[in-house]
Amino acid sequence: MVKHKLPRQTIWDRSIEKEISFRPVQLEADFEMLYQWHQEPHVVPYWNLNISREEYLKHLTQFLQDPHHSLHIGLIDGVPMSYWETYWVKGDILENSYEYHPADQGVHLLIGDTDYLGKGYALPLLRAITHLLFENAETEKVVAEPNFLNKKMIHVFGKCGFQFQKKIPLPGKEAALLFCDRNEFKQRWQNTHAI
Repeated sequence: MVKHKLPRQTIWDRSIEKEISFRPVQLEADFEMLYQWHQEPHVVPYWNLNISREEYLKHLTQFLQDPHHSLHIGLIDGVPMSYWETYWVKGDILENSYEYHPADQGVHLLIGDTDYLGKGYALPLLRAITHLLFENAETEKVVAEPNFLNKKMIHVFGKCGFQFQKKIPLPGKEAALLFCDRNEFKQRWQNTHAI
């Protein structure tokens, strides 16, 4: 399996007049920040990683070694403020939930820095990373499976162009399976000059 990675990592978003960038997670440099983000009250109910530092270190180490995942820190104008997981659906537990294409990619996200909550950054960030995932010419679909109870995030995905498919059971949650089609995404955003 080809290691999952983003083709490039920086986008200028005209809608917010800011640079959005993504860089790979570095275990030693990012561990404390990521651990703290996963303990935030707005994150805990949906990520279920309010665990000990030792358990979180094991979890993060395993994810960094998994070739079908790619872990990123999302930055706005160079400031780390969000965490992203992108992945190939093939090889993920999600592959059992629908008839996937081998080039389908998925995304998970959280805004960790509370200074950035409620300021309208989730949509530009999601739009940017979805755009980057579609730079893989074979990818026609980007998928997401947020917790079905996370209505705010499902709303943001919808504004980006993701469409609800069905409710699915996944470990630790009942999820909303969402699809974003390449053509739908391009039609929605090509004339906005946002990216």
